[in-house]
Amino acid sequence: MKIKWVVLGKSSPSCVEILTRTYIQRLERLIKFQYLEVIPPKKITRLPVELRKQKEGELLLKHIGGGDYVVLLDERGREFTSGEWARHLEQTALHIAGEMVFVTGGPYGFSESLYNISREKLSLSRMTFSHQIIRVMFAEQLYRAVSIIKNLPYHNE
Repeated sequence: MKIKWVVLGKSSPSCVEILTRTYIQRLERLIKFQYLEVIPPKKITRLPVELRKQKEGELLLKHIGGGDYVVLLDERGREFTSGEWARHLEQTALHIAGEMVFVTGGPYGFSESLYNISREKLSLSRMTFSHQIIRVMFAEQLYRAVSIIKNLPYHNE
């Protein structure tokens, strides 16, 4: 299983960074995993929302290959229990040729170009969370799913 996670922006505060990195390090011991933070220029934040999403999308697309299986972390995405998601992740990974790429966008969501190339949308909750908290939550849930797949004693049913 080969997974890449592309995130728009730098994580802060440091507690978010520490927790996110903790789960990333655990993942790197179990699977081929890459975490990329794509830092947009500050001037993008002053653009109108639609143009901002377009520019952010262009930056994110540079890190996605043509054969990649793209999953957007999106509030309108599909929800799973941890066990269901582990099974779905495993089955999907078995049937794709390229890398599985998860993408966390900016505060206004994704550009149309990213929606057009995505194969799935994944929601961690129907509630809204900051992009900082989502980093920790997704890193932990990805680690939990991989530990379920590898039958490690992390998840309790």
